[in-house]
Amino acid sequence: MLKPILLVEDNPHDLELTLVALERSQLANEVVVLRDGAEALDYLNRRGAYAERVDGNPAVMLLDLKLPKVDGLEVLKAVRDSAELRSIPVVMLTSSREEPDLKRAYELGVNAYVVKPVAFRDFVAAIADLGVFWAVLNEPPPGSLRLERRTGRAGD
Repeated sequence: MLKPILLVEDNPHDLELTLVALERSQLANEVVVLRDGAEALDYLNRRGAYAERVDGNPAVMLLDLKLPKVDGLEVLKAVRDSAELRSIPVVMLTSSREEPDLKRAYELGVNAYVVKPVAFRDFVAAIADLGVFWAVLNEPPPGSLRLERRTGRAGD
Protein backbone atom coordinates (compact mmCIF):
# COMPACT_ATOMS: atom_id res chain seq x y z
CA MET A 1 0.00 0.00 0.00
CA LEU A 2 1.35 3.40 -1.00
CA LYS A 3 1.49 6.24 1.49
CA PRO A 4 -0.88 9.08 0.58
CA ILE A 5 0.11 12.60 -0.39
CA LEU A 6 -1.51 15.07 1.98
CA LEU A 7 -2.58 18.31 0.29
CA VAL A 8 -3.68 21.11 2.61
CA GLU A 9 -5.09 23.93 0.47
CA ASP A 10 -8.09 26.21 0.94
CA ASN A 11 -8.04 28.08 -2.39
CA PRO A 12 -10.32 26.20 -4.83
CA HIS A 13 -8.35 27.40 -7.89
CA ASP A 14 -4.96 26.38 -6.45
CA LEU A 15 -6.45 23.09 -5.25
CA GLU A 16 -7.75 22.23 -8.71
CA LEU A 17 -4.44 23.13 -10.37
CA THR A 18 -2.47 21.08 -7.85
CA LEU A 19 -4.70 18.04 -8.32
CA VAL A 20 -4.37 18.31 -12.12
CA ALA A 21 -0.60 18.55 -11.78
CA LEU A 22 -0.39 15.53 -9.48
CA GLU A 23 -2.63 13.56 -11.84
CA ARG A 24 -0.37 14.40 -14.78
CA SER A 25 2.65 13.13 -12.84
CA GLN A 26 0.95 9.70 -12.91
CA LEU A 27 1.67 8.93 -9.27
CA ALA A 28 -0.31 6.02 -7.88
CA ASN A 29 -0.48 7.60 -4.42
CA GLU A 30 -3.87 8.63 -3.10
CA VAL A 31 -4.14 12.40 -2.58
CA VAL A 32 -5.90 13.36 0.65
CA VAL A 33 -7.27 16.91 0.41
CA LEU A 34 -7.84 18.98 3.53
CA ARG A 35 -9.12 22.59 3.50
CA ASP A 36 -7.73 24.13 6.69
CA GLY A 37 -5.00 23.75 9.27
CA ALA A 38 -7.27 22.43 12.02
CA GLU A 39 -8.50 19.66 9.72
CA ALA A 40 -4.88 18.82 8.82
CA LEU A 41 -3.95 18.46 12.48
CA ASP A 42 -7.02 16.29 13.12
CA TYR A 43 -6.04 14.05 10.20
CA LEU A 44 -2.41 13.76 11.26
CA ASN A 45 -3.29 13.07 14.90
CA ARG A 46 -6.12 10.67 14.01
CA ARG A 47 -8.81 12.53 15.91
CA GLY A 48 -12.33 13.77 15.23
CA ALA A 49 -13.55 12.75 11.77
CA TYR A 50 -10.19 11.03 11.16
CA ALA A 51 -10.00 8.95 14.35
CA GLU A 52 -10.60 5.74 12.36
CA ARG A 53 -8.33 6.45 9.39
CA VAL A 54 -5.66 3.94 8.43
CA ASP A 55 -2.58 4.13 10.64
CA GLY A 56 0.58 5.72 9.24
CA ASN A 57 1.87 9.05 8.05
CA PRO A 58 1.66 10.51 4.54
CA ALA A 59 4.57 10.29 2.08
CA VAL A 60 4.64 14.09 2.00
CA MET A 61 2.48 16.99 3.09
CA LEU A 62 2.00 19.85 0.60
CA LEU A 63 1.01 22.66 2.92
CA ASP A 64 -0.35 26.09 2.04
CA LEU A 65 0.91 28.93 4.21
CA LYS A 66 -2.26 31.01 4.47
CA LEU A 67 -4.96 28.69 5.81
CA PRO A 68 -8.16 29.28 7.79
CA LYS A 69 -8.44 28.23 11.46
CA VAL A 70 -4.77 27.23 11.89
CA ASP A 71 -2.21 28.68 9.48
CA GLY A 72 0.44 26.63 7.71
CA LEU A 73 3.27 27.74 9.99
CA GLU A 74 1.31 26.63 13.05
CA VAL A 75 0.63 23.26 11.43
CA LEU A 76 4.32 22.92 10.58
CA LYS A 77 5.29 23.76 14.17
CA ALA A 78 2.86 21.17 15.56
CA VAL A 79 4.21 18.52 13.18
CA ARG A 80 7.83 19.23 14.09
CA ASP A 81 6.99 19.27 17.82
CA SER A 82 5.45 15.78 17.64
CA ALA A 83 7.70 12.70 17.89
CA GLU A 84 5.16 10.71 15.83
CA LEU A 85 4.88 13.29 13.04
CA ARG A 86 8.22 15.09 12.81
CA SER A 87 9.66 12.80 10.12
CA ILE A 88 6.89 13.70 7.63
CA PRO A 89 8.40 15.67 4.74
CA VAL A 90 6.63 19.03 4.58
CA VAL A 91 6.68 21.21 1.48
CA MET A 92 5.31 24.70 2.00
CA LEU A 93 3.43 25.46 -1.20
CA THR A 94 2.49 29.12 -1.18
CA SER A 95 2.19 32.33 -3.14
CA SER A 96 4.06 34.25 -0.42
CA ARG A 97 7.53 35.48 -1.28
CA GLU A 98 7.68 37.40 2.00
CA GLU A 99 11.08 36.95 3.64
CA PRO A 100 9.64 36.60 7.18
CA ASP A 101 7.41 33.71 6.00
CA LEU A 102 10.31 31.99 4.27
CA LYS A 103 12.63 32.46 7.23
CA ARG A 104 10.06 31.24 9.77
CA ALA A 105 9.20 28.16 7.70
CA TYR A 106 12.85 27.09 7.62
CA GLU A 107 13.29 27.88 11.32
CA LEU A 108 10.39 25.51 12.00
CA GLY A 109 11.94 22.74 9.89
CA VAL A 110 10.20 22.83 6.53
CA ASN A 111 11.82 20.50 3.97
CA ALA A 112 11.14 22.79 1.02
CA TYR A 113 9.49 26.14 0.36
CA VAL A 114 7.97 26.45 -3.09
CA VAL A 115 6.41 29.66 -4.36
CA LYS A 116 3.50 28.81 -6.62
CA PRO A 117 4.39 29.74 -10.19
CA VAL A 118 1.87 31.97 -11.93
CA ALA A 119 2.03 30.25 -15.33
CA PHE A 120 -0.04 27.06 -15.50
CA ARG A 121 2.67 25.06 -17.30
CA ASP A 122 5.28 26.05 -14.69
CA PHE A 123 2.90 25.21 -11.86
CA VAL A 124 2.10 21.77 -13.29
CA ALA A 125 5.80 21.01 -13.78
CA ALA A 126 6.69 22.13 -10.25
CA ILE A 127 3.96 20.05 -8.61
CA ALA A 128 4.70 16.98 -10.72
CA ASP A 129 8.38 17.20 -9.78
CA LEU A 130 7.51 17.58 -6.10
CA GLY A 131 5.16 14.60 -6.16
CA VAL A 132 7.65 12.33 -7.88
CA PHE A 133 10.51 13.37 -5.64
CA TRP A 134 8.75 12.99 -2.28
CA ALA A 135 6.48 10.04 -3.10
CA VAL A 136 8.87 7.97 -5.21
CA LEU A 137 12.51 9.07 -5.05
CA ASN A 138 12.97 10.29 -1.48
CA GLU A 139 14.25 7.72 1.00
CA PRO A 140 12.27 7.72 4.27
CA PRO A 141 14.18 8.08 7.54
CA PRO A 142 15.67 4.90 9.03
CA GLY A 143 13.18 3.09 11.21
CA SER A 144 10.09 4.44 9.46
CA LEU A 145 7.63 2.03 7.95
CA ARG A 146 8.64 1.42 4.34
CA LEU A 147 5.61 0.62 2.23
CA GLU A 148 5.36 -0.65 -1.31
CA ARG A 149 6.25 1.82 -4.01
CA ARG A 150 4.94 2.19 -7.55
CA THR A 151 6.81 -0.95 -8.58
CA GLY A 152 4.58 -2.98 -6.29
CA ARG A 153 7.55 -4.56 -4.52
CA ALA A 154 7.97 -3.96 -0.81
CA GLY A 155 11.31 -2.63 0.35
CA ASP A 156 12.71 -1.59 -3.04
